[in-house]
Amino acid sequence: MTERQPLLLQSDVTGSEDRQLPRPDIRSSPDNTLVNVQSDESVCGDSNESMNKSSYNPSLHRTLEHPTSNFDTLVHLLKGNIGTGILAMPDAFKNAGLYVGLVGTLIMGAICTHCMHMLVKSSHELCRRLQQPSLNFSEVAFCSFETGPSGLRRYSHVARRMITTFLFITQIGFCCVYFVFVAVNIKEVVDHYFPNNYINVKLYLILILIPMIPLNLVRNLKYLTPVSLAAAVLTILGLAFSFFYILHDLPNTDTVKPIATWAQLPLYFGTAIYAFEGIGVILPLENNMKRPEDFGGTTGVLNTGMTVVACLYTTVGFFGYLKYGENVKGSITLNLPSDQLLSQLVRIAMAIAIFLSYTLQFYVPVNIVDPFIRNQCVDQSRKELASTVLRIVLVVFTFLLAVCIPNLGPIISLVGAVSSSALALIAPPIIDIITFYPVGLGKYNWILWKDIAIILFGLCGFFFGTYASLEQILNPDIN
Repeated sequence: MTERQPLLLQSDVTGSEDRQLPRPDIRSSPDNTLVNVQSDESVCGDSNESMNKSSYNPSLHRTLEHPTSNFDTLVHLLKGNIGTGILAMPDAFKNAGLYVGLVGTLIMGAICTHCMHMLVKSSHELCRRLQQPSLNFSEVAFCSFETGPSGLRRYSHVARRMITTFLFITQIGFCCVYFVFVAVNIKEVVDHYFPNNYINVKLYLILILIPMIPLNLVRNLKYLTPVSLAAAVLTILGLAFSFFYILHDLPNTDTVKPIATWAQLPLYFGTAIYAFEGIGVILPLENNMKRPEDFGGTTGVLNTGMTVVACLYTTVGFFGYLKYGENVKGSITLNLPSDQLLSQLVRIAMAIAIFLSYTLQFYVPVNIVDPFIRNQCVDQSRKELASTVLRIVLVVFTFLLAVCIPNLGPIISLVGAVSSSALALIAPPIIDIITFYPVGLGKYNWILWKDIAIILFGLCGFFFGTYASLEQILNPDIN
């Protein structure tokens, strides 16, 4: 028996949309680790069944070969959110101002966490409605439209394609930034000790590519827990020693801007929403839990993890900007003194942590494309070979894109404004409205107005953030 992917098993490939395969019996099929939904009929078919859907508990019908514990899930959640974004938060505060950044980051964290809850809640409702053990992000979008108001059902395929496209772009963008971050920080260390080496950053990218390929051939999230744990430990150590430098001899708060200009705020939005980069792994993590009921709730895994994330982002951004002011760079590690061994060790530790974090971010795009590739092969051995080749090709693809990234700061802001805002702020409230429209949206439709407000906020950040980021990429000296 071969080991199937435990997470995002569905692909938005047009060639597979018209296939009419029977719904698998996940209770008796040991070959399904979660649920292998292969067609629109199997995902959203039989929605008018006369079964008692309110009594259906999706988590009881999941078959998991390697379920993750609450601790495993928390580790993955932290590493799915704490990446290069946290190190760019001082640069985000520079574009917002000290106090606007302080309040704005906390508000942004609360909104993003709320949107994650909306996504999980919609997934649970659709799973009960359709008698499905689990759904991924794109399936939730598809099924919300497919079972929503009749006038919107024709757009179900469009909704799924949009989510899948933005998921792929976002996670590939993260992977590219991770490549650049690791290469730039290693280059900083080497250049300090060997100032006349004349080694271009592209060579460092090639050196990183060599170990990156075998690391990303691991196919099961359970086996990545030690990698995520190691990355989390290195991140904590790196941030702790970074604070040692940041908090030393802090200047007064009146040495930095309390409020930045309106023209800079879109750049802040892009970087801040990029930092809350975990929306793509929320449903896969919840779907793969041993006790998924512990994921939500006031003191659940999601709230616990995102509270830690929001506090870390705010603290790093506030004190990092206060320390280095307008000279702060796209990553706070690049501002650390280069003439001290400890600061160089911090750069190396953070580079290794981000390198190891690449695997979790890479998990999403590879599982979007993998089902289509497997469907093109007949026998199992060729499917496994094709899946391996796909992983290698995608790693090399992100490497090639990383070579083309000119500047870490504005690229982070652009990825955040374009894809992260669409997935984290715009899609969840739209799905929430359409999913719960048949059962009501609260007294005076307060849920509707709340969701519309979040959508408008996300759209403003999308358009203005994209424009400001592209302008800074094309004209680096405008800021």
